[in-house]
Amino acid sequence: MEENKPRVGIGVTIVKDGKVLLGKRKGSHGEGEYASPGGHLEYMESFEECAIRETLEECGIEITNIRFQFLVNVTSYAPKHYAHIGMIADWKSGEPQVLEPNKCESWDWYDPNELPEPLFAMSKLAMESYKTGQTYFIEEK
Repeated sequence: MEENKPRVGIGVTIVKDGKVLLGKRKGSHGEGEYASPGGHLEYMESFEECAIRETLEECGIEITNIRFQFLVNVTSYAPKHYAHIGMIADWKSGEPQVLEPNKCESWDWYDPNELPEPLFAMSKLAMESYKTGQTYFIEEK
C-alpha cells in the first residue's frame, strides 16, 4: 500500500507556434483527460531536468527555454496528493509520438483558445496561468 504523503509532480506546458501540446491520459488519475507531459520529480533532480526527461520519455521531443509557470497544492484526485510545479518551455525539435502507450493515447498541438475537453485539472491551471500570468493557485475542492 502506498504511503499517505504528498508527492511532487512536474507538468510542462510546451509552446510551438502559439499552440500547446496536450495528450489524452490513460491508466492513472485523470484518465480520459487531456494534459501536458509530466511526471514525478526524482531524487536530486532539478525541475528543469525533470521537465526535459519526462518530455523525452513521454513524447520524444526536445524542449528549450524552460522556466517556472505556476504552483498548486493538488488534493482533487484524492487519495493522491501532489505539490504540482508547472513549468513552461518552448518546443525545440522532434514530432510528438506516443512513447508510453499505457499512459497516453495521443499527442497533438492545440490553440490555447480551442482546447479539447475534458482538461486535466493541472492543465486547466496551466492554461489560466499562460493566459493571465498567475503563478500560484489555491485549489478549490
